[in-house]
Amino acid sequence: MNQLIILSTQPLDLYAEQTLSRFGQFKVAAQPTLEGLMREIAPALGLVVRGQVQISAALMDAAPHLKVIGRTGVGYDTVDIKAATERGIAVVYTPGAGARAVAEAAFAFMLALCKMIAHWDRETKRGNWQSRIASQGTDLDQKTLGIIGLGRIGQIVAKMAKPFEMNVIAHDPYLDPAVAGALGVKLVDLDTLMAQADYVTLHCPQNDETMGLINRARLQRMKQGSFLINLARGGVIESLDPIYEMLVSGHLRGAALDVFLIEPPDHTHPIFGLQNCLVSPHAMATSEGAMTRIYESMANDMAAILGGTTPEFVVNPEALIRQA
Repeated sequence: MNQLIILSTQPLDLYAEQTLSRFGQFKVAAQPTLEGLMREIAPALGLVVRGQVQISAALMDAAPHLKVIGRTGVGYDTVDIKAATERGIAVVYTPGAGARAVAEAAFAFMLALCKMIAHWDRETKRGNWQSRIASQGTDLDQKTLGIIGLGRIGQIVAKMAKPFEMNVIAHDPYLDPAVAGALGVKLVDLDTLMAQADYVTLHCPQNDETMGLINRARLQRMKQGSFLINLARGGVIESLDPIYEMLVSGHLRGAALDVFLIEPPDHTHPIFGLQNCLVSPHAMATSEGAMTRIYESMANDMAAILGGTTPEFVVNPEALIRQA
């Protein structure tokens, strides 16, 4: 039998690579695509998934020794969880490890938009000092912040809003109201949130219930001159088209998007030409501190499964029963 390996779609940090190398040769895939993984997966005991490659049942079937899949992040929609569970393959992930980084990014985006940072930077460098007369930024204090998804990230965002003296409302149908109450957050239905918030920030998972959750009709409910920030998943928003149209019309004063339905997105879409839309390449959860915590959590949980002990964060604990 060939030597068992730990296969990763991308390089990891030294701690993670050393931790996982105890169980097999650590190897970075030559091509981080489904087709590329198919060529290398056969001797894999563990698989680390960074990026958006889809981990299918067929790929799992090509890896008869596979016991664990590790996701470097909170999202695991790229992995066929049902297929993994049926095959006794545990899937670990890292909820909370990047939460602080994403919450900080939400406020970075809100401040950059309302204070027109990119605009003033551009105009000042052009020598247009008089631009300060023609335009005016706005503020966070006394404004209403609407958080969609009051989980780990959303709760940190809510806490960060207090020093800015923002009124915070949230929509999360699965949250214990006592948790929101302890944060001083009022829970409301989604349509109410869209109508009342000056800033709407998305922090919900992408699943069958949330795909296309923010559609044209709900965007039209938003206040004239409000702001939209998406740091969740691209598919939570129906399409870039209505956002673009509302930014152009002024219904939305600004938007910030770190995630897209298809990544990388089609950069020829006209939304990428708008000055009042800030974008980033799904990078806000990958700060230095966040990635250190993510790699450590994922590697420790993968090692726990490979070593026969209990992991901290596993998506499908039923798979562990099958392995026993």
